[in-house]
Amino acid sequence: MSNHDPVRELLRERGSAAHVIEGGLPSLLADWENLVSVVEAGYALGLDDYLNDLDVRQLLADALAVATLKESAAYDDRLQRADEQMQALLAPVEVCLWGDEVAEEEGWTARNNWWYFSRPRHGDPEFLAELAEATGGD
Repeated sequence: MSNHDPVRELLRERGSAAHVIEGGLPSLLADWENLVSVVEAGYALGLDDYLNDLDVRQLLADALAVATLKESAAYDDRLQRADEQMQALLAPVEVCLWGDEVAEEEGWTARNNWWYFSRPRHGDPEFLAELAEATGGD
């Protein structure tokens, strides 16, 4: 049996930290579930931190795209639950939180990459103000 692991290979190519590469899909999913809990409690860090936290979901999507069917199927239910929980905590915005230029460069759309086109409904007032400024008051 081959040791080829397309998920860890992708994470290495993206320059992920060693613990992220080692943790693979289970670790990425756990990080996403953790962020959902943090947003539910009221995100208290700044916009840059939030964007970096959202990148976990994008990395998870990219990793699932290269994972084997068996591997990705093992996480489908958990991911769906976490996504549904997160979507209930967010409001859609007209622009990508990373900016339209980055969205165009990366090929992100509000439909496929909804996490970048949504903002938490609740959170630290300073964070929410920063988000409103970044999204044109959305």
